[in-house]
Formats: sequence, structure tokens, C-alpha cells
Amino acid sequence: MKRYLSVWLADWPLDRLRRTRRPARPAPAARPARLKPFVLYDKSANGLTVVAANAPARAAGIETGLRLADAKATLPYILSEEIDRAADLKALTALAMWMVRFSPLAAFDGEDGLMLETTGCDHLFGSEAAMAAELSRRLAQAGYTHQIAVAGTPGAAHALARGAGLGEHPILPSGEERGGLAHLPMAALRLSPETLTLLRRFGLTRIGQLYDIDRQALTRRFRSREAAHAVCLRLDQALGRRAEPFAPLRPAPEYAERLPCPEPLTSPEGVRDGLRQLTEKLCACLSSSGLGAQGFAFRAFHSDGGMASVSVNAARPVHAPEHLLRLFREKLDGIDPGFGIDLLLLEAARTAPMETGSHPLSGDLAGSDFDSVAIAALSDRISARLGEGAVTLTARQARHPPYKAERQMAYMAQVPDKAPQPLTGPRPVRMLARPEQVSVMAQVPDGPPLQFVWRRRLRRVVRADGPERIAPEWWTHLPQAAEEAGNLPRTRDYYRIEDNEGRRYWVFREGLYDDGRGALPDWFMQGLFA
Repeated sequence: MKRYLSVWLADWPLDRLRRTRRPARPAPAARPARLKPFVLYDKSANGLTVVAANAPARAAGIETGLRLADAKATLPYILSEEIDRAADLKALTALAMWMVRFSPLAAFDGEDGLMLETTGCDHLFGSEAAMAAELSRRLAQAGYTHQIAVAGTPGAAHALARGAGLGEHPILPSGEERGGLAHLPMAALRLSPETLTLLRRFGLTRIGQLYDIDRQALTRRFRSREAAHAVCLRLDQALGRRAEPFAPLRPAPEYAERLPCPEPLTSPEGVRDGLRQLTEKLCACLSSSGLGAQGFAFRAFHSDGGMASVSVNAARPVHAPEHLLRLFREKLDGIDPGFGIDLLLLEAARTAPMETGSHPLSGDLAGSDFDSVAIAALSDRISARLGEGAVTLTARQARHPPYKAERQMAYMAQVPDKAPQPLTGPRPVRMLARPEQVSVMAQVPDGPPLQFVWRRRLRRVVRADGPERIAPEWWTHLPQAAEEAGNLPRTRDYYRIEDNEGRRYWVFREGLYDDGRGALPDWFMQGLFA
């Protein structure tokens, strides 16, 4: 049976704002300042509306949903600020990523909560109660007002977290959702305010009151079929009668190893030694399954609630500890122990079966002079030092324009093609990134130029070969739209030419004389021959 843990952050926008603006260094011990009434407001159809209020403001009668003007009329000295939902979402995402120390699967649960699938994770802490207590301690240490609940369905965990009193951490065994949710308020079922208002008019305020009501009779009470369907759906999801989709923010790692630290690590040497232990364990696990991995992520959780992570990628599946440690060595400087690290985590992704067989002792005995294993290892080290995408491979593609006949792709242990052969004619050893226009001094219709100026220098043609005609790729254009825009592609005639100093060029004429697609053709320099 799956288990879910719901975290409700009751004052999330206020707590997030307070943490963002707290001083970097704690002030000297002094008499604590008295909190002033403060609210966050948002723009709505009714004007500026209060969406969050701190404890002093709530004590004065300021509640969410109240118009800001009415709140200021009640408390003229109240402080206010517009809510920053983008910053709240970004911080909530970061908190969900930090939750990986408790469960690899975390999802949003509204705008002020998170849902974790904790199936099989409680044994890392001893029990579900111990796991919930440890998470609560960490959140309290970070200054978040919260409520935690554990149940067998996401709906039940959500309802318990929002229906129980603050400070409680209810844990509901699987199969006991009916009795555990009966006393909770109807608002815990994730229903819209309009639906809750209708239910209150019918005298239905507790979830348990819905159990014995006939579904058809309940549907007849609602004017909206959608509202009645929402009530039945949410009730069935909470009780486990209908499956509820769970969409985690990131997929679970295929393999992972964790190393709790009895004493927080405060030195880089301790981090390196911890990484070495995790790498040996993870690679041994991969090797026993005949697998390797191409993606590895190393995460360090600080005792003050922060998290640092670095990741490396391999061109081909690997499970060699020495190779992984060599890749991570270039990036471990990005992990600062700070005030101490109490948990290290190493994850592997993109696993695949390892190639079996032996490798030749020398290149003389090999069937090919290309050692894919050595090249992949070199590529990994270069990418770890210079960044992903630093190692590329040139691949051919079937395109008519010469400058599109090849493309650069990230090297992922592919065996490179043999020396590419020209499809229709010889190609220059150097192709310009962009064709450069040349000024032709003497043109010959349907032939190469006699003289031209390129880069401010006059060049006289003494030999020429061509033309090689390359037509536009008509299937990649919309002729009607191009004709309306006046930019129909034109045919190109390519020539190999040699000047009086023995230099050879590859030039082309864009367009034909009297082709009805513009003015006179233009000439361009495309590449240089040896």
C-alpha cells in the first residue's frame, strides 16, 4: 500500500517573505520587538483583497478575503504589501527539492503545501512517526508554520493536514480513512468556496455527514452537475475508492545511496570521503545488476536547512568508481560545508546495460583504430572541466545547401562516420560560417566572374571549374507565402576558381539571369580550398 505525507504551510507567503528579509547575521540579544499588524493583498475583481494576515492582524479581526480598504479602516496603522506569487512558487519549488532527503517523490499540494509519496521511506527514520517528527523539527527550525499528516491516499493526507489542529501530526493507517476523516470539516476535501457554501446551506459541515447520503439525492440538491460531481470525486479520492493522479516535480532516481552523518561534516576532506563511500556503494549496486548510468547527482544537506548539489554526465553508461570520482573532483569546490553537512546523497539516472566483452591490448590488434571506451572517458573529463556540450561531433545530414550538409551534435559515445565523401562534387577544406558577398567587376552570363573584389582586394580569375547547380529545397518553403513576402529562394551555381596568385576559392552566384525572382544575381564567397 502506498503512503503519502502532506505538509501544509499555513502562513507560507508570510514565512517566505520573513525568511527572505531576515538579516544575514543575527542581531545581539535584546528585547524582542513587538510585531506590528501586517497583511499581504492581491488584486481581484473586488479590488485589493487581503490574502494573508499575521497574528496581530488576525487578532484585530483582519481575515483573508477582506477588502484592503476595510482592513485599513479597522486598523489605520496596519502595514501592507502586494503578494509576490512568482517568488512564493519559486521558494516552494526549492523547498520541494530539499524534501528529497525524506522522499524522492514530491509534488505541489495547492499554493501552500507539498505532498510526498513516502512508500518505503519510513524505515530510514525508524517509523512514520519519527519521520514526521524529524521533518517537523526541520521546518520549525527554518521558521515555517506547518502541519503534517500521513495517510494512505493523497486526499486523506491533505484533509488531515488541514483539518487537524496545528502542532498535531496525525498518522492514519491505510484502510481507516472512513473513520479518520469523519470528524473533519468539509473544507478539508479541497472543494471550491461556492460548493462549500451550498453544503453549509444543506447543513453539511463535516465529511462524515456525506457517508450515508444517497449519491443521486445529493446530486439533485445541487443546481450544478459539476459541483455535485466534484463532491463525490473528492470524497471517493480521500476514501481510496477512486485513484488520484500524483505528479511529482521530478522522477524518482533509478538508484540512490545516502550517508547520514552522526556529526556534521565541516571540512572539504570529509565531503570527499563521503562521496567516495557513496560512489563505491552505488557502483557496486549497479555492477551487481549489470548496469551502468550516464547521469549522477551528488547532494549535500546542511544542518541549517540548506542544500548544495553538483551533477556530472557520462557519454556512455559507467559504473567505475575511479572514473566517477575523477569527474566529481572538478566540481566539488561548489559544495561549501558551511556550518555542517548532516546528510549526503548520491543518485544515478539514465541507467542501461553495460557492454560485455574484452578490449584489445593494443591498437595493432584491434579491428578499428577508434577506442570508444577511451574516447568516452576523455570526453567525460573534458565536459566535467569545461561544461556540458564542450565535446561535439560533426555529423552529415542530407541537405542540398552545403552549409547545411553537416551539423554539430553533443558527443554521446557515438562511433564517428568515416571521412565524409562529397555527395556531388569536391568541397573546400574551410567553409565560411556565413557566405560573404563579393563585388564582381566582370560578369559572364552563365559562367564564372573574370575579376572580383573580396575583402577589399581585387582578384583576377585565371582558372575555373563548374558550375555545380544546387536548387532550393522547395519542400522546406511555402511558395505562396514566400512569393507574397517577396523572398522566394533562388537557385545557386557554384564554381571552383583560382586567381593569378594560385589561391583557390569556392564561390556561387545566387539566382539566374532573367529568372523573374529579383534583380541581377549576386555573388558570394562560400569557402577556401587548400
